[in-house]
Amino acid sequence: MEEPISAEQPIEPIASRRPSTSQTFAAMRHRNFQLYFGGQLISNIGTWMQIIAQGWVVYQLGHSELTLGLVAFASAIPTLAISPWGGVIVDRVSRRSLLIWTQAGSMLLAFILAALTFSGAVKEWHVIVLAALLGVVNAFDAPARQAFVPEMVGKEDLPNAIALNSIMFNSARVLGPALAGLLLAIIGAGWCFTVNGISFLAVILGLWLMKLPPHKVSHNPASPWRQLVNGVQYTARNREISALISLSLVFSLFGISYSTLLPAFVEKVLLQGAMAYGWLNAATGLGAVSGAFLLAHRISNGRRGQLLVLTNIAFPLILIAFSFTSFFPLSLVLAYGLGVGFMVQFTTINTLLQTRVEDSFRGRVMGLYTLTFFGFAPFGNLLIGFLGENLGLGISMTLFAVCSLILSRLVLIKTPEIQKLY
Repeated sequence: MEEPISAEQPIEPIASRRPSTSQTFAAMRHRNFQLYFGGQLISNIGTWMQIIAQGWVVYQLGHSELTLGLVAFASAIPTLAISPWGGVIVDRVSRRSLLIWTQAGSMLLAFILAALTFSGAVKEWHVIVLAALLGVVNAFDAPARQAFVPEMVGKEDLPNAIALNSIMFNSARVLGPALAGLLLAIIGAGWCFTVNGISFLAVILGLWLMKLPPHKVSHNPASPWRQLVNGVQYTARNREISALISLSLVFSLFGISYSTLLPAFVEKVLLQGAMAYGWLNAATGLGAVSGAFLLAHRISNGRRGQLLVLTNIAFPLILIAFSFTSFFPLSLVLAYGLGVGFMVQFTTINTLLQTRVEDSFRGRVMGLYTLTFFGFAPFGNLLIGFLGENLGLGISMTLFAVCSLILSRLVLIKTPEIQKLY
């Protein structure tokens, strides 16, 4: 049976034992990571196209901010119950095989949504059900992807790989919304869903072409329940890891939930259409890419903890300014700033977690991280949708920004050692 590490047994960070190379693209020397990067870039472009088109379709069907919140709620709520168990599975099976199955499931759901849209039969409840099923798939996919990165690059290039992974994800966040805006305006949402379904083939092919050592079957005598409990105990007894996961929880609930209201914000406040909605999301993604390049280039310089504290303060302040702007060019600039803050905060949290967790607990810790990032987010999405419909969009976004600022500061005050982390 595994013995959880106590708080009195500090974990020596990987980054402090063997400094990562300062080369911006160091992780790209690994062929497996090249295949992963390329496949995920294509797939994530498709995913962002679906996210944008799905939000637009739902809002056009009912013109309800609450329904937007319901879709976001349905897509994330399965993670609340499943992702901790997903982390246990990740620690017991081949991560590559699990990822192939999750990508195939996501592809099937995208094609179903495309068929419903092309036929003209799509209803709000169809989107909600499919979003919930995709949430089930993501509860296994997200921790598997997080835990799979060290298998491709090793410990030395792990921080750089995490930063490059963020560049990949957020490059797709620039290209996907821009393409979605074009397709929505020209040929409709059904093609966005179709392109997303096809894009998963790139990931599956990349995973299949990887050359990895044979997977070692886990012979851990502990039951899945015992493994889950040990993972929770391991996280709770390490102050740094538990604080980082708490920050992720606060930011997921109150920081990024503003995006749920963007379709309504574009139409009611900015007085724009589908193209502007795509460009606003693209501006956010461009800011995220800019921040990711900075982290990849300077990944071993300075204290990551200090950077985390700085962005933890800056993001909600920018969000407050964004909430009350009705001038579209200014909203693009502020959306760029939100993208920088989002990316730097979550990539830094991810890096600090990955470089401090023991390999035998990696899947379960990343499962808990997925739980905070996705599992509790639906409650924030649902609440901000309700408030947006009853109090107004600007007031709702501002309230959430203030909550994010206050609660995250409380976590950092309770755990001041976070500011000293490298």
